[in-house]
Amino acid sequence: MVHRTPVLQSRLLNALSGAELYFKCENFQRMGAFKMRGAINAIAQLSAQQRAKGVVTHSSGNFAQAVALAASELGVPAYIVMPSSAPQVKKTAVIGYGGKVTVSEPTLEAREAMASKIQGETGATFLHPSNDIPVILGQGTAAIELLEDHPELEVVLTPVGGGGLLAGTALAAHYYGNSCKVYAGEPMEADDAYRSLRSGKIETNESTNTVADGLRTQLGDNNFPIIQQLVEDIIRVEEDEIVAAMRLIWERMKIIIEPSCAVPFAAVLKQPELFAGKRVGIVLSGGNVDLNELPF
Repeated sequence: MVHRTPVLQSRLLNALSGAELYFKCENFQRMGAFKMRGAINAIAQLSAQQRAKGVVTHSSGNFAQAVALAASELGVPAYIVMPSSAPQVKKTAVIGYGGKVTVSEPTLEAREAMASKIQGETGATFLHPSNDIPVILGQGTAAIELLEDHPELEVVLTPVGGGGLLAGTALAAHYYGNSCKVYAGEPMEADDAYRSLRSGKIETNESTNTVADGLRTQLGDNNFPIIQQLVEDIIRVEEDEIVAAMRLIWERMKIIIEPSCAVPFAAVLKQPELFAGKRVGIVLSGGNVDLNELPF
């Protein structure tokens, strides 16, 4: 039900970064992002009784699409709460996959309240986009595949928003890698994970004014301890660095990625001394970009 996505390289981007880069192309995954892995894994583990009542989640886009598609394939109703700020292309895609969309105010509190209301009315099982253990383990399969293809990798990077992909990747590197270290990239405008690592508790963002719309969420109580224990560090990047990294991948690799996806590559370019001469895997998390809202 999920694709084994390709791993691509670029001599030019290797030269620019000073590292040997291996891009795991989850932008080629079904529904265009790694989120399909966690959604399928979580829904597949529900009982027949739970499946009959459906699933509910809140998401700005990619997990919404993943749950809608995974649920439709497994014959499960899917109720999706999306913030009013979510890109229209993602709302349209969710409806196309058969998801029942409810639009909420663009705050985390409003999204959670609406999802809770729907759960109470329908008896649907709530799926958290990044904090449920079956979701985290499903997201980690991208890094498992990457390490199966390239066991010599010394570092793997992902973006970090809600923390599901990062936690899953950290577990994969710990159990399947050969002394493979894990880092993440995060927008300076939504740097809650960076601050959480330093304070030792889950921090929040006052504002999330970043082009990386998929990274505007915060860590959860299941994924944060994994990240604390297994992730080396989180590297913050500025908005112009994200856009420049995104443009480089579009122009040089001839593939479409969304802004959130460019963040770990931007982190490598920002701190090249950390990765110089190393074999570095980068999870390209998704390619669901609104072509009417390109940042370049």
